[in-house]
Amino acid sequence: MPSFSTEVKNELARFISDTECCKIAELAALMRMGATMSIGGRNFGLNFTTENAAIARKTLTLLKESYPVETSVMVSKARRLKKNNHYFIKVAPSPLVNELLTTLGIMQGDNLNVGKDVGILRRECCRQSYLRGAFLGGGSVNKPESDYHLELVTGNYSFAQVLVSLFKKLDLPVGITDRKNDYIIYLKDSDAIMDFLGIIGAEGALVEFEVAKNVKDVRNQVNRLVNCETANLQKTVNAACRQVERINLIKEKIGLDKLPENLQEVAKVRLNYPEATLQELVVVMGNTVGKSGINHRLRKLEQIAMELVEGDIHESKV
Repeated sequence: MPSFSTEVKNELARFISDTECCKIAELAALMRMGATMSIGGRNFGLNFTTENAAIARKTLTLLKESYPVETSVMVSKARRLKKNNHYFIKVAPSPLVNELLTTLGIMQGDNLNVGKDVGILRRECCRQSYLRGAFLGGGSVNKPESDYHLELVTGNYSFAQVLVSLFKKLDLPVGITDRKNDYIIYLKDSDAIMDFLGIIGAEGALVEFEVAKNVKDVRNQVNRLVNCETANLQKTVNAACRQVERINLIKEKIGLDKLPENLQEVAKVRLNYPEATLQELVVVMGNTVGKSGINHRLRKLEQIAMELVEGDIHESKV
């Protein structure tokens, strides 16, 4: 069964922009995330690697629609761990690739542009496409049932800063940290993650995420209520046990008949109904006394018991 991240990427891989500028922006981010450059004489080539077949197909489509470059695809299967397929897209060095790299903003003249793609990010639609490409090339998102976490991973610090600035322009509470030789741009707020999924065009994943989030919120709320009720019940049981113990102490020391009539009545009812709540005691006593009245009398009984204990301690010391 594919992971939630894979489901999101498969959905995004089927999304093809209508405008040329958005295709260029998405391809630029994809290349910055997952491509390396090769050199053949005075010309450059590209090598792109992914484990997702849908992303490989989309990358090929974007490349061919941008420039008629010569491409080849090789598939290999890992021998260890998950044994996933790896798709290697090779773009042979040529003058067309040099032009493509310039169009993508990766090259500026004869110099390498390490990450400042200002030229292709002027329009909002292009910025959204750029983030889509970045997620396809190096993003992941936890399944909604677990902790909320979405991240983009890149080894290029300048590129990471561009991504952070785009998140901030969208008012998303982005964070950035490093992990070994990589930079991690991340979101941990569930609403922000849903906003991001909507922005990059993952509408199906957004709906699935929102439904799972609502179920999780309801489940958490129910658990909190159950825990609260359990705690309150335990508190009631503890109080009742303590009251019975101290009433029995009074009975042993001086006898219940030495108490005022109102205290005798409550003491006998509590002994006869040791597990009853205050409200249940109100019913047993025929609603002649309210909860606050019964509680007051029980506290008075506990006070008398403690005074008897303190008297015994005092006598033993004398």
